[in-house]
Amino acid sequence: MGAERDAELTAALAGDLASGFEAIVHAYQHPLYAFALAMSGEPADAEEVAQDTFVRAHTALRRYPPDRIRELKLNAWLHQIALNVVRNRVRRRSLRLVPMESDMPVADASPGPEARALSRAALRELANLVSGLPEQQRSAVVLRCVQGMTYSEAATQLGQPEGTVKSNVHRGLQALRRRAGSLSEVS
Repeated sequence: MGAERDAELTAALAGDLASGFEAIVHAYQHPLYAFALAMSGEPADAEEVAQDTFVRAHTALRRYPPDRIRELKLNAWLHQIALNVVRNRVRRRSLRLVPMESDMPVADASPGPEARALSRAALRELANLVSGLPEQQRSAVVLRCVQGMTYSEAATQLGQPEGTVKSNVHRGLQALRRRAGSLSEVS
């Protein structure tokens, strides 16, 4: 989602909350669901996190004056709300951070069933590795590498200095490489 698109969405929101919010839901439902799925590993939990994110966003927007709405950086703001929802659910233990299983289709040049099965297996293996990272590294890796945020955007999301996020991404990717290497040695 680009800054120009966010500016259009925030201008629409400032003018008419109801129709503007509908546009936000359409624009961000899939990215927020994907983020929540990457963090939780459970499709049902991810759906609830995305829904709760939109409910919280709407509640907050009703209290914001139009000028504040226009200044929002929607992508960062919505992902921050989603991250907080995930963290709150983890604290309440209603959301398990366990190996991620993905039923999402995997882009594959070879449409054969064997190739698709291998791709899904590789995706599950990678998701299992990511879910085993410490929470700070997992959050940084998911925001940077899965969601495609810049380090600056991820730092804003996580409320950390950019250098800390870079370090967590680096350490997380190193750990993933080590774990993936040790798995291939066992096979």
